[in-house]
Amino acid sequence: MRELSHDVSDPGAGSQSRALTGIVMKLNPRSLFLVVGVTVFFAAFVWLLTTRGPLAPVGVEIAMTTRTDLRPSVYGIGTVDAQHAYAIGPIQAGRVLRVLVDMGDPVKAGQLLAEIDPVDLHPRAEAAASSVARARQNAQAAQAQVTEADSRARLAQANSARYQALYQQNFVAMEMAESRRHEAAAARAALTAARASATGAQRDIGRAEAELHAINRVRNSLKLASPINGVVVAREAEPGATVVAGQAVLRLVDPARLWVRARVDQARAHGVQVGQAADIVLRSAPGSALPGKVVRIELQSDAVTEERIINVAFDPVPNQLYLGELAEVSIHLPGVRNVLTVPRAAVSRQNNQDGVWQAVDGRARFRPVQLGARTAERVQIVSGLAEGDSLVVYSAKQLDEDMRVRKQQLTQP
Repeated sequence: MRELSHDVSDPGAGSQSRALTGIVMKLNPRSLFLVVGVTVFFAAFVWLLTTRGPLAPVGVEIAMTTRTDLRPSVYGIGTVDAQHAYAIGPIQAGRVLRVLVDMGDPVKAGQLLAEIDPVDLHPRAEAAASSVARARQNAQAAQAQVTEADSRARLAQANSARYQALYQQNFVAMEMAESRRHEAAAARAALTAARASATGAQRDIGRAEAELHAINRVRNSLKLASPINGVVVAREAEPGATVVAGQAVLRLVDPARLWVRARVDQARAHGVQVGQAADIVLRSAPGSALPGKVVRIELQSDAVTEERIINVAFDPVPNQLYLGELAEVSIHLPGVRNVLTVPRAAVSRQNNQDGVWQAVDGRARFRPVQLGARTAERVQIVSGLAEGDSLVVYSAKQLDEDMRVRKQQLTQP
């Protein structure tokens, strides 16, 4: 009765079941296997799509905020350069007569390094010296004329005064007294002319001596001497070569004053000051750090590369350095103690705001923070996080707000 009453109460279900059973009975084993395979493949595809494919949550590695001491530093790269370099060359065009030193030779201040052919300077100097001698002789003659004119003037003045007295006593005629007065005036004029000639002769001496001095200076400038105690780093002209005014024949540097012209990212150069200690690692000695210090921060930065030029001097200077060698510089900034820090890899930037990503209820959330001191591995968090907060350090791909995430170990432990 129960089975009958069941069949009577649900005749549709029974018919569907019998129809499905009939279809299955009609399928051959090969068709049945194909249907099962397609079903399994579809299920596997959906599983991969939602767990490993584009619809799967992004794998993220989680870390915690911790307190630690930081010794921040700023990294830069540059080349070894001389603080003072000297280009030694003539002040006028000429032909190189001889070069007495070679590249790498140490030199002393005042040492003769090279000489330019003086060409006609020697005859010109001799002619100028003769002009000076002649001008001095002319000056002596002019002075003798002054002495003679002065004597004649005094004598003429005395005669004029005497004849004036005799004329007053009616011993001589007026014409004779006027004649003597005229002679006195002429003698005074001759004295003035003689003195003017003597002054001109003295000026001629000065002009001739200036010409001789100028020629001697030019001749001495053709003898190229070292201005410092240094080292020859370049020999740019050989004997017989013609050089123009200002062209370098030799280049010198002071080996006791060398530095590294380091380029530092402007975003990380904040806090760098003159006098701060630094470590210098040369390309030729990667395992050895040389002590140095910041001696100058150039005002003109590189607008193209967005780098600041910081000059770090060796302290002390090593015995052997090569100009132009690549060097890495680490400038030590003031350290901080017991501050909240996160791994540097966890810091991101969204919409011009520094922050970190956090996994909240399986979703990515960006949290703005204020950064402080930085090292190569960790960054100080001034505000925005608390000690023990979790945050995303690494992610399988770039995160976006509200993206599905799941915790996963992405790096080697």
